[in-house]
Formats: sequence, C-alpha cells, structure tokens
Amino acid sequence: MSIKEIVYAALFAAIVGVLGMIPAIPLGFIPVPITAQTLGVMLAGCFLGKKTGLLSMALFIILVALGLPILSGGRGGVAVFAGPSAGYILSWPIAAFLIGYAVEKVWSKASIWKISIINTIFGVLLVSLIGAPVMAIMTNTSIWIGLIGAISFFPGDILKAIIAAFIAYQLKPISLIEEKHQNS
Repeated sequence: MSIKEIVYAALFAAIVGVLGMIPAIPLGFIPVPITAQTLGVMLAGCFLGKKTGLLSMALFIILVALGLPILSGGRGGVAVFAGPSAGYILSWPIAAFLIGYAVEKVWSKASIWKISIINTIFGVLLVSLIGAPVMAIMTNTSIWIGLIGAISFFPGDILKAIIAAFIAYQLKPISLIEEKHQNS
C-alpha cells in the first residue's frame, strides 16, 4: 500500500467524520436518524476503489471505537456498537469495498447513472439489509418491521447515491481507481 493510498484512506475517514457534523434528522418512528455520512461511504468506494475504500471505513470505525465523537450527534465509543445504529455503521466497510469493486469493473465505461446504480445497490440496499435487522435485534423488534422502517431512508439515500456518483465521475481523472487503471 502506497503512502498516497494511506493518506487518501485517512482523508475519506475524515470526510465521513465531517459529514457527521451535519445535524441528523430523527424520524421518531425508527431509532436510527438520517445522516449525511453514507454519502462519504459511497464516495470512498467510488473514488478510492475496493481496497482503499474498505481501509478508510475500517479506520473510521476504529476511530469511533476509540471514542472520537465523529458519528452524527457527536457520538463515539464502543457503546455505539451496542445500539440501534451498529449494523448500519458496521456495514460501511463492506459497502465501500463492494462499491469500489463494482466501480473498478465498469471504470473504463463508467457513467453517472452506472455509478448511481452501484451506489444504490451497495450503498443503500446492502447497508439497509445489514443495518435494519441489527437495529431490529437491538430494539427487540421484528426484523420485518425493521426492514419496513428502513424504507424511510431510501429517498434521501438514493439522492446521496446520485450525488456521490456525480462527484466521483467529475473527479474521475484524479481518483485512485483511475491511477490504478493507468498503471495496469
């Protein structure tokens, strides 16, 4: 792993932390709020690729576990991983890896809509399919109710998927994925 990849991984972990400073939107009927942080997860996968995207989100989770208040609402510490948001947060490295993997596969023919679809599948649906059941278990609710409640995230998350795709596509010439394609 190059110094550049390490720096980018740290940078994107920091970006997700900064996105946590944007106030969360509580929904009232589900204990997990809407946050801007999944935008950063999608950007990490789109811009960094599978390996560095995974590393950036793993670093973010380690920083949260160490107690840094970088989750929305200034949350941090290991107790976060025993709460209703745990599954969503723990899905982020997986999502970044799979987004990166898929974007790397379509890179030479990438378009905003292709990247948006990849972000929607792995950054919206996958995160919800992991996060909602864990939320349901943590709140002693049925998994089915948790999955239905997670649908409330879809409009905003799909918008974030499109925004991430647009940004990644505009930054395509300077992304790590582009660099890897040029070197191979």
